[in-house]
Amino acid sequence: MHTRDARQDTLDILRHHADFEVGGVLHCFTESWDMGRQALDMNYLLSFSGIITFKNAAELREVVKQTPLDKMLIETDSPYLAPVPYRGKQNEPAYVAEVAQCIADIKGLRVEDVARITTDNFYRLFSRAAD
Repeated sequence: MHTRDARQDTLDILRHHADFEVGGVLHCFTESWDMGRQALDMNYLLSFSGIITFKNAAELREVVKQTPLDKMLIETDSPYLAPVPYRGKQNEPAYVAEVAQCIADIKGLRVEDVARITTDNFYRLFSRAAD
């Protein structure tokens, strides 16, 4: 699910129509920690894009800091939202490494650990992708 400036509507839709056993992803997450926490409580993962590297994204980096690593994914949202140092250019999948590095810096981890854990999270949620 992708939401933008529709926090309460999104949460209401999830509460009334989501399958908490299955869970899901809030794609390109840019909302508040309060919304993120509620989504996590409904078995949703938060997926972060290059936006977390932007200078004006301090609040979103705080959400990253509070989100348990086993509850997050990383993404590029290609062709949009290229991370720093590529901001303003067309995004591409290789740039997801910048998102992983930003999360590693925030969490005080090695980027390899972030890559491994978020990859494991993907396959846990999308188990059929491993087939």
